[in-house]
Amino acid sequence: MRLWPFPLSTAHGTNGVPAEGYTVVEDLLRRNIEDIFRVERQEVRGATFGWGGQLLVEPARALVLIEPRLKRFGYTPFLGRQGDLVWIRAVPLADVKETSRPGLNLLLFVLTVLSTLAAGCLISGSFPFVTFNPFLQPLRMLDGVPFSFTLIAILGTHEFGHYFMARYYGASVSLPFFIPAPPPIFLFGTMGAVIRMRSPARDRNSLFDIAVAGPIAGLVVAVPALLLGLQWSRVGMVLPAHTSMTFGDSLLMRLLTWMVFGPIPAGMDVFVHPVALAGWVGLFVTALNLFPVGQLDGGRIAYAVVGARHRQVSIATLVGLAALGAVFQSANWIVFGALILLLMGFHHAPPLDDLTPLSPRRYVLGIFCLILLIALIPPVPVR
Repeated sequence: MRLWPFPLSTAHGTNGVPAEGYTVVEDLLRRNIEDIFRVERQEVRGATFGWGGQLLVEPARALVLIEPRLKRFGYTPFLGRQGDLVWIRAVPLADVKETSRPGLNLLLFVLTVLSTLAAGCLISGSFPFVTFNPFLQPLRMLDGVPFSFTLIAILGTHEFGHYFMARYYGASVSLPFFIPAPPPIFLFGTMGAVIRMRSPARDRNSLFDIAVAGPIAGLVVAVPALLLGLQWSRVGMVLPAHTSMTFGDSLLMRLLTWMVFGPIPAGMDVFVHPVALAGWVGLFVTALNLFPVGQLDGGRIAYAVVGARHRQVSIATLVGLAALGAVFQSANWIVFGALILLLMGFHHAPPLDDLTPLSPRRYVLGIFCLILLIALIPPVPVR
């Protein structure tokens, strides 16, 4: 069982401590935990020290006491369980502060505004550099505002949900980085937004709260936007398959459409307003993030709920994505699964306190997130 993901040096420790000095450092660190931890085993892995035994106080209290003691020497403690022993791992990680680069955040945001405006124009039937020249007629780009504004509001609210929750728990975190993607390479003009967390979560409860805050916050904007956009949409005759692009309906999308239009007659379909399409993208992005795999939001939620079984859950999720793509003959899910495997993998770093269990109400909310994922998945996203 792999508990500690950090690279281990074999030549030098923290602050350039030579290998032969590790015994002295280990003894110094161990003396700082012996009053609250009964040591039964010890090990040294490069610059990382570990002690197995039994805590004499509650895990949360132990972390509060041990953390400042070890950080004086440039080490960060991680509490976990392996077999029948509690292990304290002292990893050479000093406090990490996220370097603020507001200029880069602003530049990426501006580029994403421009790329989503272009995408909004395409969706509205205006084609930059085809039906008009945006340098000669810049006001025509305003045709893309309904889609662009709505989508950026959803993505921004999602990421700031993570950001403010992480700040609440004292984690080192960056401002959101928006990712532009010029259409038609990427239909919606963006590949989403991300934040960078440079410090580990304190415990499973804080990990859960930081992970779940983004999807919930994003849905608070996406669902009303979708309902408003559906009010501006219309029902018409289904077009031939080769003349239009179809966006798949999730269970929640079907419910919201029924609330606005009632039963859709055979041979008819809903032609969505750009605001409604941005709401659909918001639901789809939330669904992608809620998959319990790797370090996606759903993967973090899964780790908070199941702990060390996170890897098995991630593997099962990728198998499920492949099955979903095969059953519905949708390459979208197979490609998504392959990207997760290649770019992210199954790994998830542990929190500092991996012993304190998740609270019951968070277990309930975790089950709700799984139900929400099922309700948000369109069997065939884009056709």
